[in-house]
Amino acid sequence: MSSLPQPEVISLGCRLNIAESETIQRMLDGRDVVVINSCAVTNSAVKQTRTAIRRARRARPGAMLAVTGCAAQIDPASFAAMPEVDRVIGNGEKLLPEAWASSDTLIVGDMARVTEIAPHLAIAIDQARAFVEVQNGCDHRCTFCAIPFGRGPSRSAPAGAVIEAIERVVAEGKNEVVLTGVDLTSYGHDLPGSPTLGSLVERILSRVPVLQRLRLSSIDAPEIDDRLFELLTQEMRVMPHLHLSLQAGDDMILKRMKRRHSRADAVRLVERLKTARPDIAIGADLIAGFPTEDAAMAANSLALIDDCDIVHAHIFPYSPRAGTPAARMPQVELEVRRERAARLREAAAKRKAAWLDSLIGTTQEVLVEAPGNRGHGANFADFALGGSHAVGSILPIVIDPAHIRHPRQSAGDEEREMAVTA
Repeated sequence: MSSLPQPEVISLGCRLNIAESETIQRMLDGRDVVVINSCAVTNSAVKQTRTAIRRARRARPGAMLAVTGCAAQIDPASFAAMPEVDRVIGNGEKLLPEAWASSDTLIVGDMARVTEIAPHLAIAIDQARAFVEVQNGCDHRCTFCAIPFGRGPSRSAPAGAVIEAIERVVAEGKNEVVLTGVDLTSYGHDLPGSPTLGSLVERILSRVPVLQRLRLSSIDAPEIDDRLFELLTQEMRVMPHLHLSLQAGDDMILKRMKRRHSRADAVRLVERLKTARPDIAIGADLIAGFPTEDAAMAANSLALIDDCDIVHAHIFPYSPRAGTPAARMPQVELEVRRERAARLREAAAKRKAAWLDSLIGTTQEVLVEAPGNRGHGANFADFALGGSHAVGSILPIVIDPAHIRHPRQSAGDEEREMAVTA
């Protein structure tokens, strides 16, 4: 008896894309389809999308091949022109069953007109945790970023829908949930009563008391209000791990990026967080070689790794995106961008290694992950456990040197794309 064809969804980029990919996979069950869920955060991400398309077509020549995601939304015509591609579906349509039932080859609407999240929230479930979409889109216009063109305006999922989704994944045995979004801290401004991310977190913790661990994906420092700060520092079910969208450590570069915080703001926020909750681990996105960046400005970003105690760093060279203001600014040489990114990664790796060593002798609550012999602590430290343990369980582990997984840098790190942490 022949088995039904199975869809394959190849996801590039952020955690939200991964969550959406799993939703697409469930919608397409039983169909001979390959979907490339693309990323457009850098030129390298777009190049990787094209490579994935060609590879997928070679692997499954008879399948219908569709492209969706941010790269497809921003430049649908170029993907539709690829001989390997059968259909292009936009970000606003990719979670709608009727779009996949249509025979149209190009279904890409205007993301600027999208005002609501799809009624069935995107949820990604790995063997240990669940990622739940609570927000999508972005209303900010950082000068380097093309993502608002691909994702549209900021829009939020009603708290009731979020809580129902979390109740389902907890009932299925997940002990950790990660809230995801494009601009997570903008949550709620478009909903009745303008709830905040802090109020959503409070409702989740109150309504789902059996949920053991709640983690937040990348958030914007200026939008951490007093309510959210209190939860991050005093609520033990909220994980002591905060990934900040910092991008640079020099005030002039931050201004040219059109960021909404200063260097001093970032340092002061981390000092407050660390004072209130000393075990909190800080992550950050940093861009190397932004246009006009000189050596002194680069040095300020390099120093931010120590000044903000950044132990989970996402670092990549600046990539000019067509249509963004930064692409029209005086550019830093590519080799200089890469060299500065390498220095940032080296400093971040040293900082992380020292932090991991400081955990030796402490007891860490580790969420066991596949294949059952490694996992992440509440602070998102990556530990080797040895032996085999029940995946998804949370174990108290007294950390010794054998548990420590030191960061490794590789040549490929230079081209890694920014992704939602966790």
